[in-house]
Amino acid sequence: MSNPWLNIPLADYEGHMKSAGVEQLAALSDLFAQALAFCRPASIAVLGIAGGNGLEHIDGRMTQRVVGLDVNPLYLGVVRERYSKLSRLELYCVDLAKGPVDLEPVELVHAALVFEHAGVGHCLENALSLVAPGGGLSTVLQLPSEVEQDVAPSQFSSMQHLRSHFTLIEPKGFRETLESRQFRLQHETRRPLPAGKGFWMGVFRRE
Repeated sequence: MSNPWLNIPLADYEGHMKSAGVEQLAALSDLFAQALAFCRPASIAVLGIAGGNGLEHIDGRMTQRVVGLDVNPLYLGVVRERYSKLSRLELYCVDLAKGPVDLEPVELVHAALVFEHAGVGHCLENALSLVAPGGGLSTVLQLPSEVEQDVAPSQFSSMQHLRSHFTLIEPKGFRETLESRQFRLQHETRRPLPAGKGFWMGVFRRE
């Protein structure tokens, strides 16, 4: 089965995420900035990097290696153009939900709304394998809403193809899973969104 992300233009994704009633793109950028400020990593991997939302917050004097992974090669091409000034930018076209990823680990792995789409099987194993000893994993999960479905409606109808590939991840259970893998929660925050939705971000440290 083809990955639905291969059929969604980046303009549709970004347009949907910043549209009225959704307004998630800026929130995700802000949370990424918080993770960077909290961890101050020398190297980082962004899972599901899409168009690179938030990469402008990276301080190249501190973070000298930036790794981006995404299943859609066209997204990666846009990232390469938008952020060509980032030193040591590495971009890889991979399906995180299938097979292992063999890359040099980093000090921080950032995964925002990734596990909802790619699951917590192979994708989570790949995420944890990329965290260097003593490094961190920052994860943004979408919280449920009682008044709106998981993928909000907008003028970008292509986004509705994701509805059958989206499963909410409960933060408490996710935290327990990571703690069983020797990843301890160091910081957490919640960000309210329109229509009763919200984001939860947890930053975990590998022991």
